[in-house]
Amino acid sequence: MATLLFELALTFYFASAIVSLAELFRESRGASRLMFFFAWAGFALHTAAITYRFVSTEQLPITSMHEASSFFAWCVMLVFFLISRRYKIGIMGSFTMPVIFLLMLSSSVLPRAVNPLTPALKSYWLAIHTALAFLGNAAFAVAFGAGIMYLIQDANLKSKRLHGIFQRLPSIQTLDDMNYKLISAGFPLLTLAIITGALWAESAWGSYWRWDPKEVWSLIAWLIYALVIHVRLVAGWRGKKAAMLSILGFLVLLFTFFGVNYFHNTLHRFP
Repeated sequence: MATLLFELALTFYFASAIVSLAELFRESRGASRLMFFFAWAGFALHTAAITYRFVSTEQLPITSMHEASSFFAWCVMLVFFLISRRYKIGIMGSFTMPVIFLLMLSSSVLPRAVNPLTPALKSYWLAIHTALAFLGNAAFAVAFGAGIMYLIQDANLKSKRLHGIFQRLPSIQTLDDMNYKLISAGFPLLTLAIITGALWAESAWGSYWRWDPKEVWSLIAWLIYALVIHVRLVAGWRGKKAAMLSILGFLVLLFTFFGVNYFHNTLHRFP
């Protein structure tokens, strides 16, 4: 049943991503509503799939790359819905739904076997640490989309192409505000995720910080987002520089999530 629910969710996310990309080339309120319909249907099925796997395995479904990628996509979808209620920008789905679909697609090709929890994972810190990390990363994922939209609008303004996609995208002021609010929400979550991870590491391995590759790359991402907030508050950086840093930060997070697991020996390796 969990497999069927997951595959149906993947299908609806794919449909939503296709409709959202088509909306880039042709403005249509009907297309925006259809994109949200497919997204909501996929999210409902996805929630059911995660819940079913949790109930059937009696453990949090975030302990393998398949489960973690799936849950990451679910969190991005949740943040996307929340930010959409605030800004009501349908075309934002064109820059978010493809990311969600690709996370789900990566999850679909990864081994789906249920792995028993290792002694280190049998801790109440698992739910706390991972929830904070995934929600923070999800906020950064949507900020990544807002950053790309900002760069497109900025390029349109400089080249004076004030038609087509320029008219469908929000103003650069709105995109800058959205980007900052998302980073401001994600940064404390990532900070708490690192702190709780250190506390968990001390209880599991007797050390708060071991310079594990995943810890190091998480710290690099944290420093990038800290820089975004710092230079905005102190130096007044806005707009393009902040957008580029938000894109860089998310790319580092993606490497932390996927690349470190495959290219480095790490205590945080997913099965």
